Amino acid sequence: MKFLFILAAFWVVRFLFNQLSSPSQGGASSGGGSFGNVYQQQNSSSQVSPADFELNLLSLSSFVIKADGKVSQSELDYVRQYFVQAYGKDRANATFKVFNEVIKKRDVSAQRIAMHLRARTRYESRLQILHFLFSIANADGQVTSSEVNVIQQIAGYLSIQSADFSSIKAMFFKKPDSAYKILEVEKTATDAEIKKAYRTMAKKYHPDKLVHMDEAYQKGAKEKFLKVQEAYDQLQKERGF
Repeated sequence: MKFLFILAAFWVVRFLFNQLSSPSQGGASSGGGSFGNVYQQQNSSSQVSPADFELNLLSLSSFVIKADGKVSQSELDYVRQYFVQAYGKDRANATFKVFNEVIKKRDVSAQRIAMHLRARTRYESRLQILHFLFSIANADGQVTSSEVNVIQQIAGYLSIQSADFSSIKAMFFKKPDSAYKILEVEKTATDAEIKKAYRTMAKKYHPDKLVHMDEAYQKGAKEKFLKVQEAYDQLQKERGF
């Protein structure tokens, strides 16, 4: 079974590379764009294959891990644990093997990967990708400004709305206005506006929206939903409504 997972993963990567007519040009900010032609040629497809998604997600993870100029073992462990929980040990190992032996050696573009996923995934799934990337950055106990900048760039490529980015970011920072940012309201909001915002955010981040995704993704959705609930409970207590 393990051999079949590895063989399937290598087949996907071989197929992707065979589609390349020539490496596309790109600046440092977009990572070089080695997969650019692949993504352009696949634009007619409305879905992303599971193996392709896993490799793309792992590639985005690597940008966050390297963002602050050092590789944290706790961040690496978080990614590995996530993939094992989501896809099983054999499949996760196969994905890591392909990434380390093939993709890691190439100049991969964060912009093209994110735009590829943007065209083939639902918005709520992209929100979960964003939450996952912040979780990686937070695995060592601190989300650095460099990591935030990289994640914000990726969020832009994924077409994540600014308010949603701020909301998810606030889930990883304990600041006086974090509860307001999580609910996407200003500190001047009325109690009625906060109640309305809570209902909206609870609906947006409800785990049922990701029932089509794997167990690890659903766990992330529950974490976001819990943060929304905690933010609302905090404001209820502070304001006395």
